[in-house]
Amino acid sequence: MDSMISMFIDDELSIEDKIEFVERIHADKALKEETLDLLRQEKVLRSAVVDRVPQVKLDLKRRFFLPLLRPVNLLVPALAAAVIILFLFMPSRMDSSIPYRFVIYRPDVSRAEITGSFTDWRRVSMKRIGETGYWEVTLNLPKGEHRFTYILEGHRSFADPTIQARERDDFGGENSILPVRL
Repeated sequence: MDSMISMFIDDELSIEDKIEFVERIHADKALKEETLDLLRQEKVLRSAVVDRVPQVKLDLKRRFFLPLLRPVNLLVPALAAAVIILFLFMPSRMDSSIPYRFVIYRPDVSRAEITGSFTDWRRVSMKRIGETGYWEVTLNLPKGEHRFTYILEGHRSFADPTIQARERDDFGGENSILPVRL
């Protein structure tokens, strides 16, 4: 950079030096461009310093909420909500249950029920299969390990003889343990 440009910008030249500088600028196009560039830069440097951020008032109602009230703008959020609701409330195969048929042979009883963890320990009546002595009921069981027992004649508990896994219950009887895998 020519030292005269800096001295001119900083106002360090005498009147004679300023005249000489102006004449040189008119004669040398490259010097003129360099001087103009430096003067523009000096203007930016001397401009006012921003000491605070201007406050911008956001009209949230007009900018965000009113467009939502237009029917076209409601279409996408409504579709998204519908998809979410479908996924939340549709039964999935992973959480589904499977039908399981319980059968016992007890020709000596007139009433048979089943109760267990899959019925919240409420009794469910079993149906007699003709006059064969067999009783049956089909229930939908979720995945997991279930405890259950049969109730005969309304008061006598009876563990499933076809299931070997058992445990004692709190009432002195036995519960059968049935693992269910989907």
